[in-house]
Amino acid sequence: MTDRYPIRFDRRRFLLAGGAASLAPLVAGWTKPNRVAVGTPNSMMKPGDYVWDPGLSPSGEVVIIVSIPEQIVHVYRGGFEIGKATCSTGRKGHSTPTGVFVVLQKDEDHVSSIYKGARMPYMERLTWRGVALHAGNLPGYPASHGCIRLPYDFARLLFGVTHLGVAVIVADGHSEPTEVVHPTTFLPSVVAAQAAQVVAKAGSKSLPPKRRKLGSQRPTKVVASMPDRKLTILEDGQVVAEGPLYVKDAEETVGSHIYVLRGVDRNGTALRWTATSFRHSTADPRNQTSPDAVIARLSTDDRTANKLHELMHPGLTMLITDRPAHSDTRSKRGFVIATHNNPEGWETTVFEQ
Repeated sequence: MTDRYPIRFDRRRFLLAGGAASLAPLVAGWTKPNRVAVGTPNSMMKPGDYVWDPGLSPSGEVVIIVSIPEQIVHVYRGGFEIGKATCSTGRKGHSTPTGVFVVLQKDEDHVSSIYKGARMPYMERLTWRGVALHAGNLPGYPASHGCIRLPYDFARLLFGVTHLGVAVIVADGHSEPTEVVHPTTFLPSVVAAQAAQVVAKAGSKSLPPKRRKLGSQRPTKVVASMPDRKLTILEDGQVVAEGPLYVKDAEETVGSHIYVLRGVDRNGTALRWTATSFRHSTADPRNQTSPDAVIARLSTDDRTANKLHELMHPGLTMLITDRPAHSDTRSKRGFVIATHNNPEGWETTVFEQ
């Protein structure tokens, strides 16, 4: 797990002074990373094994899926899987929460002030309460305090391709990402000229930066809660707009789906999304509706839709779910969407704000 205030000064000077030799203590006693061939079945991967082939999709938005039953992390860029690795999630009593997260912070040489100076190289923070992706030991089963441990070399490579706001789905079941093309979002009454402007503006923007100091584009997240009939828009973790959610055929369940905006189609007339459906448990009966059918059933009022269209950018993360997202479940720092399963067995959708 991670701490709220990373230790930086002495540790950074030590790494810079020691050069490559100083990396040895970071991995002493850890599982040796082992790169295996593309196409290796998940069932054949041993602790420390990973696949990495970024040339399959040289650029685009990144989506990370953590499969708890498989203990495998899948990395997609531009809709194509460019890597996967064995991992170790939270052990009993410290389960890694399932749901949708975003990368809040990155620190390549993080040290925890909570766990006696535990080293967590290539840390990518998912919550301000101590859940993160980072390099660590992989015994072949869930063993962490809630974090997602990765092979050291894979964590380093992954760190190099992710940007702030990257969607990280932690689930007990999921579908492969698919492409959804839709002319507009949540505003079916928009005329063709307005739709073209929305698409062009969104397509002209860039992905959020890998570090805050490297760019000005701030990550935007959208939450559409079917039970609450509410659409919530957040920019860089702050709620900037809330509005009604109108649902066609509201009696039908939709499940949980995450959409990440890729850009515009070849004709420049519609938005392209990478969509993934996921389950919070292997017995979860949801997700009977396809992602493209779900997005077509939703709309909101003009004010909320216009705010969403103003903030749209490649890499924008949108969650559509038939689970509630009440405001009284928000804490005070950082924004995370998660269905949290505690040791007692209850679960609730959590907004950590």
